[in-house]
Amino acid sequence: MDRWEWAYEGYEPMEERLREALCTLGNGYFATRGAAPETDAGGPHYPGTYVAGCYNRLVSTVEGGEGSAARDVENEDMVNMPNWLPLRFRILDGTPDGTPDGTPDGTPDGTPDGTPDGAPDGGPGYLPGGPADSPVSGLGDGSAPSWWTPDDGGLLAYRQRLDLRHGVLARTLRLEDAAGRRLRVEQHRLVHMGQPHLAALRTVLTAENWTGTLEVESALDGGVANEGVERYRALNGRHLTGHSTGSTAPDTVWVRCRTTNSEIGVALAARTRLESGEAVSARTDLSGVRPARRLTVAVRPGRPVTVVKTVSLHTSHDIAVSEPLHAALEDIDHAPGFPDLLDTHRAAWDELWRHAELEVPGEAGHILRVHLFHVMQTLSPHITDLDVGVPARGLHGEAYRGHVFWDELFVLPYLNVHFPEVSRALLAYRHRRLPEAVRAAEDSGYEGAMFPWQSGSDGREETQTLHLNPRSGRWLPDHSRLQHHVGSAIAYNIWQYWQASGDTDFMHTRGAETLLRIAQFWGSAARYDADLGRYRILGVVGPDEYHEAYPGRERPGLDDNAYTNVTAAWVLGRALETLRTVPEPLCEELCLKLGLDGETPERWDDVSRRLRVPFHAGVISQFDGYGELAELDWEGYRRRYGDIRRLDRILEAEGDTVNRYQASKQADALMLGYLFQPAELAGLFERLGYTLDDELWRRTVDHYLHRTSHGSTLSSLVHGWVLARVRRPEAWRYVQEALVSDIADIQGGTTAEGIHLGAMAGTLDLVQRGLTGLETRGGALRMDPAPLPELSEFGFTIRYRHHWGVGVRMRSDRMRVSLPGSAEAPVRLVLPDRTVTVEPGESAWLDLAGR
Repeated sequence: MDRWEWAYEGYEPMEERLREALCTLGNGYFATRGAAPETDAGGPHYPGTYVAGCYNRLVSTVEGGEGSAARDVENEDMVNMPNWLPLRFRILDGTPDGTPDGTPDGTPDGTPDGTPDGAPDGGPGYLPGGPADSPVSGLGDGSAPSWWTPDDGGLLAYRQRLDLRHGVLARTLRLEDAAGRRLRVEQHRLVHMGQPHLAALRTVLTAENWTGTLEVESALDGGVANEGVERYRALNGRHLTGHSTGSTAPDTVWVRCRTTNSEIGVALAARTRLESGEAVSARTDLSGVRPARRLTVAVRPGRPVTVVKTVSLHTSHDIAVSEPLHAALEDIDHAPGFPDLLDTHRAAWDELWRHAELEVPGEAGHILRVHLFHVMQTLSPHITDLDVGVPARGLHGEAYRGHVFWDELFVLPYLNVHFPEVSRALLAYRHRRLPEAVRAAEDSGYEGAMFPWQSGSDGREETQTLHLNPRSGRWLPDHSRLQHHVGSAIAYNIWQYWQASGDTDFMHTRGAETLLRIAQFWGSAARYDADLGRYRILGVVGPDEYHEAYPGRERPGLDDNAYTNVTAAWVLGRALETLRTVPEPLCEELCLKLGLDGETPERWDDVSRRLRVPFHAGVISQFDGYGELAELDWEGYRRRYGDIRRLDRILEAEGDTVNRYQASKQADALMLGYLFQPAELAGLFERLGYTLDDELWRRTVDHYLHRTSHGSTLSSLVHGWVLARVRRPEAWRYVQEALVSDIADIQGGTTAEGIHLGAMAGTLDLVQRGLTGLETRGGALRMDPAPLPELSEFGFTIRYRHHWGVGVRMRSDRMRVSLPGSAEAPVRLVLPDRTVTVEPGESAWLDLAGR
């Protein structure tokens, strides 16, 4: 497979939804899954289209289990928009060349003209690709043949090819119907990266051995719902209402609707033109909520029929738009033909790749390019004009309801040094929701800002209070909203963005306000324990997610989660630094606005030095009391169940609970090694009054390595990152798993519901930061390389401060850092054993032998 291509040979219905997710095309504004245009939602297909930031809220009635009463549940979802893809075809009549009346050679005697009894002469009553000797249902009463779909059979060849360089999905197929008529179909699809409201589909149909007529229908389907996740299907998914349809000119149809609660207006317009071929007739059908344009065309062997569908999508959330339908029709009226659209689309993608150059050899490099492609088309520079966060599953499906979690922690470090304007926009999403986070903290008795674990349109907590265990069929309490460490992730990203970009305008205003509000929260959440002489943070849930409560305790939450406490201490330290560095007039304004008095810095400093970190058996405890939990029979469960990634569901279905065991879903305490380089982490522990040496950290890594089920795609990423510095020979196994987690769908169906954006971006950052030790801290580029033997040669470019295109090249035991020519200041490069200054226009080769 070409390194710029991701391709699938053959049609596999069981894999279709996975392929749809991985062949999604998008531009940051909207994205469409890679579904076959001939298909509707259902069975192996789900053609979803999603606009960034467009949510709607619905109430569903959930039946209570085991005699409990039904209850209403409210959920906000990213809305599945009207489907613009539908383009289907059917053979109306025609005969294979050289075969009278469409009769295949060698038909059995006794069948007049080679047609089965009851079928009309000439063979037009056969479903293309249908079962042999089986006429299309209903044809005997004069009705038209059925529309073809890939599930009808008769495929001679089928190939999908995703052009990663230029964001084009190509599809080629050959089919033969029961009458022996063969048809070749070639399609090219794009969601325009330069003009974010446009998409296009070019279809070329070529008869290989017959003459006749073919009908093509190009439609917009407004009757869609959110039905892409099986476990949500018992809930209300009808988000669109108020449909109207119409047509303009002879070739354009449109559909208009709105969301039921958020009242977002949505409009799509589709122009369908016959670019080559002979039209016999054309008509428009505006019945129902599926406006369509139907073309009947004459076909002859070897003469292609080309149909181009150009689509515009607008919503009332768009800027500089007075009415979505007017904007959509204006776009269509001025949209050029497919060749020009393709040229400008390719040019826009070329520009993106110039800012995100990544060269990794072999299969790993190929997969990383797929990951980078999906990151860029979900979070392209177009989002700088949008109010959107980082959807955990991209714009690729409906899992997690399109909500924003903490996944930006794994995404922004990559974007900071390639597309800092995108990082700034994503951080602005959080700042706009700061008032809601302040209200949430106040309602819970805290100061500052308590950000939600799941966020959507307005910043309120979107985490469900119930979740379904598919294994047991029971709805269970969901306490994951206690993952308050999401605030620390936001603060971390603000700080990292500032260090990489030098954007003091943002940092001294919105960045500082958000970070200080989060510090306020941790300062008020910490409770002093006189017996321990330390501060404690009680009743939280850590990144592990399995453990939500102590066994036998009714109150949910855990005490002194190590990750939560250490990152809270870090936030408080950065807040104190912010107060020192923000210009005095701005600092005074901030302190007045936030209600910070002269005693606040003193308390924050005290808490940041005396937050408790629990230990047991010579390792860092995930939380207080973790060491007292029972050990799990890991091998026994693997023998019984095979895949135990979702150990929590397995145990609950058995009537047990994972809360009783030393068993984690994903990295928790080890996340500290993901966020902080060894020296910085040791410094954090020293500030807290603890000693974290290499041996203690190695014991901690080993302890949790054998007690983690890796129920999240992020887990392998973090373990591979950490092991690259602690137990290098074992790291590659986890890195490999992180690389293939989506393309191989290792969790058995989850990728089909949407890719894991954090895991994809995290693998990119593993190369960029994890293996190089790259940090943008203290006004310098810091490097502490730890290359893996399997990934020892690679290269990438980054944007650091005002230097565009800083090149980093690893070559086994050497590293080169080069700066493009400019009038900017030189860059100070800090390694553990030396400091090097690189001038603009120069390169520095650094010998890493012995490291």
